[in-house]
Amino acid sequence: MLLTAGGIFLLSICACIFTTRRYTASSKIELQKSSSDGLDLESMMGSASGGASDSMSVNLDLQTQSSILQSDEVELKVIKELDLERNKDFQPKFSLLGPVLTLISPAGPKDPENASIEQSPVRRARALKTFNNNLKVKVVAGTRLLDVEYSNPDPKVAAEVTNHLIQQLINFTFQTKFQATNETSSWLEGQLGDLRRQSEDLQAKVVGMQKDTGLFGVGGADLQGKPLVYSPALETLQQTTMQLSAAQENRVLKGAVYQVVKTGNAELISQLSGTTMGSGTSQGVQNSLSLIQTLRAQEATLQAQVGQDAAAFGSAYPKLIEERAALKRVQQMLQDEVDRMTARAKNDYEVALRAENGARGTYDTARHSAENQNDKTIAYAILSKEADQSQNLYQDLLKRLKEAGVLEGLHSSNLTIVAKASPPAKPSKPNIPLYLALGLGLGTFFGAAGALLADSVDNKLQGVEEFEELGIPLLAILPEAKKVGVSYTPMVSKEPNSMFTEAIRALRSAILISRIESPPHIILVTSGSPDEGKSIIALNLAASLAQQNKRVLLVEADLRRPVLQQRLNLGGVGGLSTLLANQESPIAPVPSASPNLYIMPAGPVPPFPAELIDSARMENLLQEWQAQFDFIVIDSPPILPIADARSLSSLAEATVLVARAGRTTRVALLRAYEILLKHAKDKRVPSIGVVLNGVSLHSAGYYGFYGYYGDKNTAYYAEGGQK
Repeated sequence: MLLTAGGIFLLSICACIFTTRRYTASSKIELQKSSSDGLDLESMMGSASGGASDSMSVNLDLQTQSSILQSDEVELKVIKELDLERNKDFQPKFSLLGPVLTLISPAGPKDPENASIEQSPVRRARALKTFNNNLKVKVVAGTRLLDVEYSNPDPKVAAEVTNHLIQQLINFTFQTKFQATNETSSWLEGQLGDLRRQSEDLQAKVVGMQKDTGLFGVGGADLQGKPLVYSPALETLQQTTMQLSAAQENRVLKGAVYQVVKTGNAELISQLSGTTMGSGTSQGVQNSLSLIQTLRAQEATLQAQVGQDAAAFGSAYPKLIEERAALKRVQQMLQDEVDRMTARAKNDYEVALRAENGARGTYDTARHSAENQNDKTIAYAILSKEADQSQNLYQDLLKRLKEAGVLEGLHSSNLTIVAKASPPAKPSKPNIPLYLALGLGLGTFFGAAGALLADSVDNKLQGVEEFEELGIPLLAILPEAKKVGVSYTPMVSKEPNSMFTEAIRALRSAILISRIESPPHIILVTSGSPDEGKSIIALNLAASLAQQNKRVLLVEADLRRPVLQQRLNLGGVGGLSTLLANQESPIAPVPSASPNLYIMPAGPVPPFPAELIDSARMENLLQEWQAQFDFIVIDSPPILPIADARSLSSLAEATVLVARAGRTTRVALLRAYEILLKHAKDKRVPSIGVVLNGVSLHSAGYYGFYGYYGDKNTAYYAEGGQK
């Protein structure tokens, strides 16, 4: 746990040292309310809203400006004008995954040489990706403000890019609005010019006819002083004139709507809602207009969510990918609806044009009928009425055009720079306190998680509580014995005050008191698997028993892998295998040990050791030795892989099962214990106990058995209790 935590914390320190310092320049811009002298189509044809925008329209406008600010067209202009491709940030960087990904998905064609960035897809994609990674645009909630931030290793470049980007946004917004309104106003001006010339011609004709005829109205005069005549032809002509005027007005209005829709600008189109121009359209156009407003609201909501998630989680966040896909679908639906509305507006305009032509044909027929009457008074009234209608139509359209501000307000802009970006004094990255805190926190978390995982999957024996769970008696816990070269010396003789010697004495006491009425004389030392330290424990246990002025015989019964004869440097070729083969072999004293300690080494490795161990000869030898010695300690082979120990366990009065800390598994120990219990000599009073060998003096398992850690008492034992 400490190594993991320290390693991750060291990585965080290295990140703080070697990470490139980046400076972030920020600026604020305000989206002001649209003024009435600007391009405000809500006032077109007498809108009841008065040009006021609610919170939803403000949010839509802010999201629109944010999307424009992060569009490829605006960003490419900034990259080109500031020559950012020469900046260190925009230089190609080596990636270990690059060659691997190239093998899986081969790259496309390379960029043409000496081509511009617009004609170089690879350069353009790399530059835009770098620019977007360093750019952050955020809508300030509850305000009309946009926060724009850009980071770069050079503070001057960061400030310059931020200011230049905002200026490009202002220019782009102005150019887009100017082009759209210029097209609409040019078309309306052309229509008004035709109406004005027509009205002037009619007025001239009225004056000329009045001079030529010199007639009075036979039926009196109306309130405007115009002659009153009655004639079926004149009455029909008046009606057709009114119909033609209405058809002309309808055609002009439908044409104006078509010109606005034809621009493809969803923002301008949505402003037709609530105006008399919008309400005068067909039901299909009105439905499209309502759907466009709904889609723009959804687009603004998704754009805000994409901006928040991109800033919080990064571009690889799965939910962000879904939100961008949804945004793209909404934008496609919006474009499709604009196209459908354009087709519907065009159809409305063509229908209105055909209706006007039909009304004009009816009017021409009525006019010819009236002219055939050769009545100059009627002709004069007709011409006067036509001139008045034309003049009224011209004045009405001109008034509405002026109210919309199309002619006067094309130069206005509703973006204002609140705070201009300046080179920052301190780097924004790396955030050293944050990096160090994350390194420490993540290191601690992953270290603890790793430790818990290792502990949960580790089924090896470590401490006292595991024996309690298994229900197996624990006789003693032994620290690791010292090894000198390839030979062993009984620790109880060489270091009588060591921790290991004291643990052996504790084991000796536990064995002797296990049967108070009759202490065991034949003690079997075995283990579940090889290399668990049973031979060392058997040697030292025998030496400890001999220190009590008892004659002790150590029998090395592991005829397959004998170790004591070699490591104790015993001469001769005889041993237990020789005796079991009905040959003579003497019992040898153990060098550098108590004079009461003797050993019967294993001898030469026989071809069939199991048959020799499980023979009557082995049982007879034990009976003979039992008469000569007070204790017999048998070093047995492992019980799980070899059957020899099972035969010996039936001859022993007490069995010591050795388990090694950190190596012996619970399953192996439990299986070995069950086998020994099954083959015990006296099943009514089984004397089988476990010794946990190789326990660290600093471990919790050692403390749990003895109540202290070994390093606190090492000096006491080493100096013979003088401290």
